[in-house]
Amino acid sequence: MTTQVLENLQFRLAARPVGMVKDSDWQQVVEPVRALADGEILVKVLYLSLDPAMRGWMNDAKSYIRPVAIGEVMRAGGIGVVVESRSAKFAVGEHLSGGTGVQQYWVGAADDKSASFIKVDPALAPLTTYMNTLGMPGMTAYFGLLESGQPKAGETVVVSGAAGAVGQTVGQVAKQLGCRVVGIAGGKEKCDFVVKELGFDACIDYKQGSVRDGLKEHCPQGVDVYFDNVGGEILDTVLTRINLRARIVICGAISQYNNTTPVKGPANYLSLLVNRARMEGIVVFDYADRYHLGVAALGKWLQSGAIKSKEDIVQGIENFPAALNMLFEGKNFGKLVLQVARA
Repeated sequence: MTTQVLENLQFRLAARPVGMVKDSDWQQVVEPVRALADGEILVKVLYLSLDPAMRGWMNDAKSYIRPVAIGEVMRAGGIGVVVESRSAKFAVGEHLSGGTGVQQYWVGAADDKSASFIKVDPALAPLTTYMNTLGMPGMTAYFGLLESGQPKAGETVVVSGAAGAVGQTVGQVAKQLGCRVVGIAGGKEKCDFVVKELGFDACIDYKQGSVRDGLKEHCPQGVDVYFDNVGGEILDTVLTRINLRARIVICGAISQYNNTTPVKGPANYLSLLVNRARMEGIVVFDYADRYHLGVAALGKWLQSGAIKSKEDIVQGIENFPAALNMLFEGKNFGKLVLQVARA
């Protein structure tokens, strides 16, 4: 394989979306892959991680990370294989995880900080697991729950988006710590999965019944830890059921990301005062220097079968726009991954 014959399909941000992302918000560009300079590598992208946070990165607003610029390749984490190398850091044939962007090939310095590539071993776990339980979602779940949620054995942990990438790991880790775990998810299939396959104690189907009634039924002793991935009305409802000294972990608010009106905050926030509770936001990058500890713990549980990792894989980079919107339509079942190519 030589760079002279390779063409690279990229998805670049063409406009700031208003509401749901439209096809016109993207520009598809095909450009030749340039020759490598000393110290550079060429990575063939195999899988892309599709995450709710990507919607926020498209807005021109102050956040924990700069917004994607108009005309820039859309930011995304990916897994790829080195197909050409002029660096001693990575050899041809090695698999890497890092910020590849939404494109077929990544080319640049092997030590590029925005990509932050690390080696992954497909012999130890499927490559897609490194985008889920052993990747950013798993680290978000592990450190968010342990550091901010601080669950104790015997406590009740509730997690929304329970069948999603972060939620599935939160619930399983909480079970390993001896907690009662109640999930909130949309649809019987997802609820059955988190209870029967992942071992949650119960799951509330917000599409088929009242979340308030479900919390009363499945959390008779109240809620000690709530790991929130959705925001909006579900967050408001859980706040009515929290216990004294409860911890609410704000990981995401997927119900709010495509709003064309101001984000709806919790109307029941005074419950935090009454119950002397704590609500704290988390960003996974804050724990980057400890990722190896999370990977070691989660990897041990995976190898023993104590926890499971479920991915929902969509084929073809050309399907990126529709696949990304699956996150906001509730269509993904597990961690959403886009397969770009085969190794």
